[in-house]
Amino acid sequence: MSFENRIPEKIMQMADLTRSTNLWKMQNQRIVFTNGVFDLIHRGHIDYLMKAADLGHKLIVGLNSDLSVKTLNKGANRPIKDENSRALILASMAFVSAVVIFNEETPKNLIESLCPNILVKGGDYRIEEIAGSDFILKNGGQVLTIPLVQGYSTSAIEAKIKSS
Repeated sequence: MSFENRIPEKIMQMADLTRSTNLWKMQNQRIVFTNGVFDLIHRGHIDYLMKAADLGHKLIVGLNSDLSVKTLNKGANRPIKDENSRALILASMAFVSAVVIFNEETPKNLIESLCPNILVKGGDYRIEEIAGSDFILKNGGQVLTIPLVQGYSTSAIEAKIKSS
């Protein structure tokens, strides 16, 4: 099968992702979940996602929909790229197993539906601030943070583009 077919298949609707997640669990695969906007992919994103993927066998990325991004106070111009473009870029990464777009402000409902083994966010979060962390911990999972690569952020890239 060509990459042209394989990559879009990693962008899943909730029903398909639930089936895949259940199958992975039956195969004793450790499932890692993270989420974000991932608007302008940069070195910090790659480093973070690679390290998240290394924590388990399957990495699921919850992607904030365009509508959801508007509720996050990221700025009037965000997202810069539409959700379908952002999802395709994430799905093209070899270490990403699945991408699911969500409309809520947080992925709490998504996390509770999938019940991953490990929930991970960037080091700028405290464990208790991470949406779904209480659920994961109550169900025997782990909640971890990954240190951010200093000097890389979408906001900084956006500012640099505006100043050019």
